Amino acid sequence: MDISLFDYNLPEELIAQTPASVRDECKLLCINKKNKSFEDKIFKDIIDYLKPGDVIVRNNTKVLSARIFGVKEGTGAHVEILLLKQLEGDVWECLAGNAKAIKVGTVINFNNGRLFAECLEVKDEGIRILKFKYTGIFMEILNEIGAMPLPPYIKKKCEDKSQYQTVFAKVYGSAAAPTAGFHFTKELIKKCEEKGVEFLDITLNIGLGTFKPVKEKTVEAHKMHSEHYEITQEVADRLNLAKKENRRIIALGTTSTRTLEANFQKYGEFRGETDDTEIFIKPGYEFKAIDALITNFHLPKSTLIMLVSALMGREFTLACYKYAVEKRYRFFSFGDAMFIYE
Repeated sequence: MDISLFDYNLPEELIAQTPASVRDECKLLCINKKNKSFEDKIFKDIIDYLKPGDVIVRNNTKVLSARIFGVKEGTGAHVEILLLKQLEGDVWECLAGNAKAIKVGTVINFNNGRLFAECLEVKDEGIRILKFKYTGIFMEILNEIGAMPLPPYIKKKCEDKSQYQTVFAKVYGSAAAPTAGFHFTKELIKKCEEKGVEFLDITLNIGLGTFKPVKEKTVEAHKMHSEHYEITQEVADRLNLAKKENRRIIALGTTSTRTLEANFQKYGEFRGETDDTEIFIKPGYEFKAIDALITNFHLPKSTLIMLVSALMGREFTLACYKYAVEKRYRFFSFGDAMFIYE
């Protein structure tokens, strides 16, 4: 499949630069994929579409202040680093700006010696394996000197770091946020639980696998990067019970979708495990784990719009996106949402 099949026209002014002033009052496009219909709602109206016994699976990953700026020892060249994935201890897979300046043995000084990094390995596409050296607690230093890794299409600085976290974020490790979760408030979660909806947490630490753009001409040529996930046995047992009782499993976001599908695909059921996944969900994929999806509006020609197209068909997906453009929905990370069900 040519990636142009997943392109659409999007006026730049519809790319949301700031989050909704109230998280659950953004727009929500409710899409019945079975009868190919959709309705305009406000996100908090999603409670009217949820049933007692539904299970919403959310990604509780917490975004690192993963964008850090330093200088190369010896030359003073400015370097930008985005932490992608912790490999072991203080060794991280990172994406480097000015990558050509970073070779094996290069030492980078961040924040006037508050933090140092030595390059251990050079990889393709600007990827570098760095070992960090510091005094104190690494995550505290990152939070002090690092910036939120906002996508390049968001031009405004995130003054309040909590804006780029979900209200249920717990486990540090991501280089991007599971943005579909932005729309839930603690109050809305409580109301859903009072209705009989169950919330379960899994963790997928978002890295290049989620946000790397597709540069190849065909979908099949694109290779996903590996991302780390964890499902506890307790959560797996609850999910298997929901399956047995024919209750809906609703993925909150594409990262939750990929985690659940990767796990179920391996075993034919849910199992507690810690593993990595490179799963690429595209048209032709048969969903086995989830029954419905809450997600944002994604970039043209991205792996995420391909995932949505796999769930409800490419042509209908593009028709929904065209409608959303006409109705002036807000797109991407800080934008509006869709609920896909049947």
